[in-house]
Amino acid sequence: MQAVSEMKGLLLHELEHIVRTSSKLIAKISPEHWGYLPRDNMRSLLELAQHLVSVPSVDLLILQEKGQPDIRRTEEEINEAGTSENLSAWMDKGFQDLKAYMENLSEEDFLHKATKPFYLEQGSVQAKWLIEIVTHAQHHRAQLFNYMKELGYEVNMFDLY
Repeated sequence: MQAVSEMKGLLLHELEHIVRTSSKLIAKISPEHWGYLPRDNMRSLLELAQHLVSVPSVDLLILQEKGQPDIRRTEEEINEAGTSENLSAWMDKGFQDLKAYMENLSEEDFLHKATKPFYLEQGSVQAKWLIEIVTHAQHHRAQLFNYMKELGYEVNMFDLY
């Protein structure tokens, strides 16, 4: 089942790329723009960056079936990070923890072990969780990119690759 290991590696490589490019985008943001809010029903730029940064750590806790208090505690710690450098460090640590977890799964567990988050009736297998985490991070990185474009930052597709 070499193909399973290769697919897991490709997904982890993509997530690592998203983490790296997200950190570069976050580093470009001037502190005076953290409060930017495109619409009343959306997150501020800071809230969006904090949420994006939390994806690897929080989604790992969710797929490990940790409870809401553990997740809220991690989110609060990330929200207290303060600087773009600290936010990037959190995202990288979350990625490293997730990568270690995924790499330590057997192929059987990666494909067939299902875990259930506290907020759903049914669970998903670890492979599906990894796909979900990649798409979740990709989605919020795209939102961050769009916020930055709206604010006039000099960002383009090369910032994503």
